[in-house]
Amino acid sequence: MQRRNFLLGVAAFIALMPARVLAALWNKAAFESVRLDDASRKLDINTEIPSADIQIIAPDRAENGAIVQVEVKSAIANTEAIAIFVEKNPTPLIANFIFSNGAEPYVVTRIKMAETSDIKIVVKAGERYFTAAKNVVVLENGCG
Repeated sequence: MQRRNFLLGVAAFIALMPARVLAALWNKAAFESVRLDDASRKLDINTEIPSADIQIIAPDRAENGAIVQVEVKSAIANTEAIAIFVEKNPTPLIANFIFSNGAEPYVVTRIKMAETSDIKIVVKAGERYFTAAKNVVVLENGCG
């Protein structure tokens, strides 16, 4: 019964939330960019610092680009966001996860990859951006 009340409360909160609040959370311009540098710029990413504190777990070779599991963990203090890019996808920005204070900066997701490409991770911590990348060979196209 408590779970049902909780779910009803969450549904009511979302239904009453103004549409512009939800739209503010969605950076449509960044997600619709067709070039990696445009998507980065629209997320206000300027200088990127290479970091070994970003752990990317993804297959070296993906049998099917339609489902590629990616796991990202940041050991960078005060991580606020983790963005996932695939340079050779039609729209390179795949996801942008934003973390509240105290949340563990760890994500697991499945993405589509159009072809062999680097998976680029950008972590935001304060006003600084850290990056790491891993190349994934795609044997079968997942975006077409």
